[in-house]
Amino acid sequence: MSENGVDEHPVNEHPVDEHPKEKQRGPVVLRRERRDELTTTDQRLLDSRGHSDWVHTDPWRVLRIQAEFVEGFGALAEVPSAVTVFGSARTGRDHPEYETGRELGRALAEAGFACITGGGPGAMEAVNRGCSEAGGFSVGLGIELPFEQGLNPWVDLGVNFRYFFVRKTMFIKYSQAFICLPGGFGTLDELFEALTLVQTKKVTKFPVVLFGRAYWQGLYDWVKSSVLDGGKVGEKDVELLYLTDDVDDAVRIVREAHQAWADAH
Repeated sequence: MSENGVDEHPVNEHPVDEHPKEKQRGPVVLRRERRDELTTTDQRLLDSRGHSDWVHTDPWRVLRIQAEFVEGFGALAEVPSAVTVFGSARTGRDHPEYETGRELGRALAEAGFACITGGGPGAMEAVNRGCSEAGGFSVGLGIELPFEQGLNPWVDLGVNFRYFFVRKTMFIKYSQAFICLPGGFGTLDELFEALTLVQTKKVTKFPVVLFGRAYWQGLYDWVKSSVLDGGKVGEKDVELLYLTDDVDDAVRIVREAHQAWADAH
């Protein structure tokens, strides 16, 4: 409270760091010294090195995988029409891309869409923050990683996963579109997985927006000059990608695709 009696901190303003450093192990949260684990669940599943007795535990791992699907489906079943936004966890709060993510989250919320991200820091936090500040439904789907990465403070509904492939299913199943902010290998992985599913018609009426021409133009040009010209994809496949620098334009693409899907159903 200031000297003139005005509250300097709005009630709905979240503190930037409101919880201790933590690590997720599926739905389990590890904090303080308990965070120090050398391997992840995914790593133990996929790593074939070591004694052969690990083979005998695989049938039980199937039950854990099944449980993750059930937990995810149950938690997300009531989420309204949503857009998944990907982007780098390394984007700093003082970077212009952070403010862009915040604006995008706000605009999507105002357009009636929930925002789903990977729940981490950086660009993901920015989108969750903008969505939450606008009164929207802010969702974070976290993943167990070998380094610390808790859900950011602006996630309203959070689900933590052990397995990447379960988490990816949730991104696809509960989204009407993907928007990719500048990001690294994780963003590229999610981008091309989405494109493959749309290309093969596993999902329909699903726009994929690349936000930030300066960042994505080189990749787009390579797809056209090497992949398309080399006969590895067709013209319609390239048209699945939409580049923009404008928040309103990105939201328009999402709304038009969602309306087309609604009209068809």
